[in-house]
Amino acid sequence: MKKNLMSVIILALVAVNVVLTGIIMFSTVSANRKTIALVDDIAAILNLELESNSSAEEVAAEEMVLPENSEVYDIADPMTVALKDSGDGKDHYALCSVSFSINTQHEDYKTYQPMLAAKESKIKSEIIEVVGGYTKEQAQADVHEIEQAILSKVQAMFDSTFVYEAYFRDIKFQ
Repeated sequence: MKKNLMSVIILALVAVNVVLTGIIMFSTVSANRKTIALVDDIAAILNLELESNSSAEEVAAEEMVLPENSEVYDIADPMTVALKDSGDGKDHYALCSVSFSINTQHEDYKTYQPMLAAKESKIKSEIIEVVGGYTKEQAQADVHEIEQAILSKVQAMFDSTFVYEAYFRDIKFQ
């Protein structure tokens, strides 16, 4: 008789435990959804703030170029660049392959696009100058800054913004 009574009590406690667990789950899930929504809103606000800190000219140039109005110019040969001395007594190098995005609808496109291949050695020289101005640690820490510096040099060389993006297809440091 005691065994049956204990079994009934255990069964009742299990049933109560299941009911309380269900209640906790429903209350936690709704609170969790609210928390996720709040985090998403905060992330969206932070993302807007990050975008507003970039220069208006860069944002306007990148937003206005549609994929069908864009062309990629690759510098075919990878470049080995000696990096600035970091004080550790070792020579460091970067092996990089660079590409440019070009706006085919820009008014200077027809004028300067054929010059890209003709001036490729000058462009390589500018890339080597920019990349070589960084130590290995600086270059690894901020590749995007190097890309922006390369873009500025190329835009200054052509005195035009028909090249609107510079980026590394591949970059390795030693």
